[in-house]
Amino acid sequence: MTRIEGLRTGNYKVLKDMTMGRLWHCRDKRPLTPLTAVLGKNGVGKSVLLEACSFLKDCVQSGVVDACDRRGGFSRIRSLGQEGPIELEIQCREDGESRAVTYELAIDCDAQGRPYVARERFGQEGEGQQHGKPVPLLILNGGKGRAWKEAQAGSTAEADVVELDDGRRPGIAVLGALRQYPRLVSFRRFVEGWSFSSFIPDAARHLPMAGPQRHLSCYGENIANVVQYMERDHPERLSNIVQRLAAAIPGTDTVGTETACDGRLLLRFRDSAFQEPLSVQQLSAGTLRVLACLLLIHDPEPPSLLCMEAPDNGLYHTLLDPLARGLRELASGRKGCAQVFITTHNPSLADALDAGEAWILEKGRDGFSTAHRASDNVPVRNLVEQGLPLGGFWHGGSLDEGAASRASSGRAKSASGPSAGGNDEQRRQE
Repeated sequence: MTRIEGLRTGNYKVLKDMTMGRLWHCRDKRPLTPLTAVLGKNGVGKSVLLEACSFLKDCVQSGVVDACDRRGGFSRIRSLGQEGPIELEIQCREDGESRAVTYELAIDCDAQGRPYVARERFGQEGEGQQHGKPVPLLILNGGKGRAWKEAQAGSTAEADVVELDDGRRPGIAVLGALRQYPRLVSFRRFVEGWSFSSFIPDAARHLPMAGPQRHLSCYGENIANVVQYMERDHPERLSNIVQRLAAAIPGTDTVGTETACDGRLLLRFRDSAFQEPLSVQQLSAGTLRVLACLLLIHDPEPPSLLCMEAPDNGLYHTLLDPLARGLRELASGRKGCAQVFITTHNPSLADALDAGEAWILEKGRDGFSTAHRASDNVPVRNLVEQGLPLGGFWHGGSLDEGAASRASSGRAKSASGPSAGGNDEQRRQE
């Protein structure tokens, strides 16, 4: 089971230089938690962070040109007013005992504006390594470089010389399809297993053609197909989902599907108060969202990473604690899913989080955002550990204004020591 310990974005939209968690050049930081929630004001880049993960997956699966074109082109992705490549870096670990691996990807554009892979590096920590770059398994510059098989890692003399014929495909995608590079294969499969959910209730009201589908799509337009699949292949799991749905939505009796005469698939809810089942068009947006969340949480084959955009939208506040518990259970690994990333604006959902699970995005005066962990604020962490809810601090501005709080702490320290100029430097570093 592989989990992301840290990630960094460079020149990616509003996230010009943003780091979360542990990377090889900041090993003293704590890794990302199995359930990671991103909080912050509108416009700070919460959705952009999840999009960056989706962008990396698309680069590996489809190449950098398609990945950029789907998002309006390279110039629409690179941070405004910036030069140089778009950079993505992640560090992950297969299990608690294995050595971490790091993947770095830099994408630039040529004179005609076509994106290409400028640099690529994949490496693994050496046995007992505490400092320095990971031992390389892949180094490419402009599609040319070297690759090492697992047993030959780090040995220049035994490296395979690599020259890709398509500079638009990352080497991790090309060489990651060859069995002689098992670490590259494992990482490619890990990234391709990521899934994204930005559920739209109106999309779920679409009437699709009948046919079971294993996984919920990004916007949820195939929700009826997924229920049909659960009816056929996992009836006991669907029964559990209906029980949980009934606990959240009073009156819910059964959920099922029916194929119309024209081949379209109808999603039917039976409410105990009515004889006739309710159609998907008659259901509230909140009811559909609860069902979508339950289908994701109880997916028989969950993804290696699940990114959910605002799963709490439109939900009654008493449903948010069970939602957080379900997502944390999914991210625990017991159901096969390694990690869950979510975004939220809701302090009630934040109440159900640990301080170490919450990250705050803040936009600076330069228009770009940085991230800090809620638990990095020591007073907040101590009070949350004593039982005070995290959402209360967020609602009161203590988390959004973390930079100001830390600056205020720095001013207090400067009274007994450093000059004002030194304190300014301290605030910039923090």
